Amino acid sequence: MDALQDTLQRRARWAWLAGLALLLAAPFIGLYPIFIMKALCFAIFACAFNLLLGYTGLLSFGHAAYLGAAAYFTGWLVKDAGFSPELGVLAGMLGAGAIGLVVGLIAIRRQGIYFAMITLAMAQMVYFVWLQAPFTGGEDGLQGVPRGHLFGFIPLASDLAMYYVVLAIFVAVFLAIVRIVHSPYGQVLKAIRENEPRAISLGYDVGRYKLLAFVLSTMLAGLAGSLKTLVLGFATLSDAHWSLSGEVVLMALLGGMGTFAGPVVGAFTIIGLQNYLADRVGAWVTVIIGAIFVVCVVGFRSGFVGELLAWQKRRLTKKD
Repeated sequence: MDALQDTLQRRARWAWLAGLALLLAAPFIGLYPIFIMKALCFAIFACAFNLLLGYTGLLSFGHAAYLGAAAYFTGWLVKDAGFSPELGVLAGMLGAGAIGLVVGLIAIRRQGIYFAMITLAMAQMVYFVWLQAPFTGGEDGLQGVPRGHLFGFIPLASDLAMYYVVLAIFVAVFLAIVRIVHSPYGQVLKAIRENEPRAISLGYDVGRYKLLAFVLSTMLAGLAGSLKTLVLGFATLSDAHWSLSGEVVLMALLGGMGTFAGPVVGAFTIIGLQNYLADRVGAWVTVIIGAIFVVCVVGFRSGFVGELLAWQKRRLTKKD
C-alpha cells in the first residue's frame, strides 16, 4: 500500500510540474493571457470552496457573496480611494473574511441543508446591499478600475506582468491549501467531515474548527474576487449573484470534490466552455454545461480527477 501511495504521489507531482510548465509558457505559445488569468482566479475560488465542502463537509450556497464583496471593496479602494493594488487586494480579503465571520457565526449552528439555506439567505442580503449601495454603481457596477503598480514598481497595466503575478498567487494559494489539509488542523477537518459526533466525543471544539475553515474559505474566495477585478478592470453584480455560487459548486463537483487538482480542472473546464460556446450558442451555453454536469454526476460521481485517481489505483493494484 505504501508503494502504491508513493507511485501515485510521484505521478501527481510530475503532473503538477507539467501543468505549471504549461502555465509558465502559456503567454508565449498563443494562449490568451486574460482568459488564463480569469480561469486562475476562478480556480482559486473553486479551491477555496473545496476547502469548505471537500475537506470539511460544509455546503455553502452563497460563496459568491464573498467573491463579490472583495471585488467591490478592491475596485472602490483602488479606483476612488487611491489604494495601491496590494493594499486593495488585502482589504478585499479582510472585508470578505469579516462578512464570512458574521455569516459563519450564524450558519455553523446548523447542519446539512439548513446550513446551506442560511448561507444562501445571507448571500442574498449581501447582494441586495451591493445593488443599493451608492459606491457600487448599482446595476452598472464599478467600471474602469486601474491595475496600478504592485509595490510601487511592478506595472500591472502590462498583461504579461499581471499574468505572472496572478499565477504566483495561485501557486501560493494552492500550496497553502495543501499544507492546511495535511496539517493536524486539516486532519481534524476531515474527521468532522467523516463523523462529526465522533470528533466531538474526542474533545474537539467542532464549532471553532468549522468557523475557522469557513472564514479561511471566504478570505480565499475574496482573494479571487479582488484579483478578478484587477484583471478585468470592473466589478459587477454578477460577481455576487447566486448563480455564481452554483457555478463554483459545479466546478468542485465536476473536477473532483475532495481532491487538490479537481477544483482547478473544474474551473478551467467551466470557464473554457463558457468562453468557447458563448459566441456560438448564446444562452444555450447554460443548458450544455448543465447537461455535462448531469452526465458527470451519473457517470463520474467522483469527478474527472477523482475517477482518474481511482482508475490509476485499480490499474496499479492489478499489476501488483
